[in-house]
Amino acid sequence: MFRYLTAGESHGPVLTVIIEGMPAGLEISEKLIGTDMARRMLGYGRGGRMKIETDETVIRSGVRHGITFGSPITLAIENRDWVNWQEKMSIGAIDKVIEPITRLRPGHADLAGTMKYYQKDVRNILERSSARETAARVAVGAVARKLLAEFDVAIHSHVLSIGGVMAGDNSSVNWEDVEKSEVRCADPDAAIKMMAVIDEAKEAGDTVGGVVEVVATGLPIGLGSHVQWDRKIDGRLAQAIMSINAIKAVTIGDGWDSVNKKGSKVHDVINPVEDPSKPWQRNTNNAGGTEGGMTNGMPLVVRFAVKPISTLANPLPSVDLNSGEKVQAHYERSDVCQVPAAGIVGEAMVAIVMAQALQEKFGGDHIDEMKRNYDGYTATVGPRNITGDFSSNG
Repeated sequence: MFRYLTAGESHGPVLTVIIEGMPAGLEISEKLIGTDMARRMLGYGRGGRMKIETDETVIRSGVRHGITFGSPITLAIENRDWVNWQEKMSIGAIDKVIEPITRLRPGHADLAGTMKYYQKDVRNILERSSARETAARVAVGAVARKLLAEFDVAIHSHVLSIGGVMAGDNSSVNWEDVEKSEVRCADPDAAIKMMAVIDEAKEAGDTVGGVVEVVATGLPIGLGSHVQWDRKIDGRLAQAIMSINAIKAVTIGDGWDSVNKKGSKVHDVINPVEDPSKPWQRNTNNAGGTEGGMTNGMPLVVRFAVKPISTLANPLPSVDLNSGEKVQAHYERSDVCQVPAAGIVGEAMVAIVMAQALQEKFGGDHIDEMKRNYDGYTATVGPRNITGDFSSNG
């Protein structure tokens, strides 16, 4: 089945990805992956690192003549900034003393990581815990997105808030406008205010967070399962999203808003079937496209909260790792706001989870086999007395 591993450090020579289980017969190219990689690099409030990197992704294995053939896919993303870090991040031993980082940053992995792995230099923790790793996940997500596109599944994201500035009505989002926005917000007036908040934070040496929404359309009914806790699609999505750096909350559909409403105002009424080719329609989607741990055919809506970045230009008070004495937290080049970029990473993680669920449901070592299984299943997803032979035993 579809799975992946990433490797590499923020200032190491390269980020590496190995993807296993993608079906044969899928068209994959470096250009295709590069589209999402370029989108991740954009966004108002990004730092100087994005002026150095190109995030060009090179396919090293698993693709021949532009087509997957069933073997593991290897992707490599060069860190161009590596040339400035060859001594500090040398893989081999060097005959030189490298000054360790010992000033812990509140909100980062510094303290827990140095305690867990018994390190005396915080760099051994911050290099891998850096959000730079998400570039590798976006590359995987681009491959997963291509698989989903074969089944007419599309995934988009947009920013709902930054630094307390909320976007207006988002019931009808123009995705082309979102892609043109520097903060990936569908509300142009709110976008201007969001950028002003980011500017204020930058001037103060501070950072801001926000909320992002990811929407996936075209998903069939029945991805995931109700039969075991770890197969529920809601739980798998929540774990995937929460694994992204700086994400502190996830909600599916109305989520927290639904707890203040009566059940009669929350649950999505199922309409009578008037067209057998389009059964199970709803007028609302408060559930966000899942019920009972499975997709229900409505658009999947996932929202998540991105906390302000932990690395501040105006550092917080902290403690030295070795002496235990009070110091100012370590500062290293950082973004002021990563919320727009987090949306691209969120798209990737949703794409990965849904591609895995799609492959679990429809199997197949070749894309044509998956499509045959998909077509056979979708032909039966309708009222039981209209389509197919569904006796009590079948």
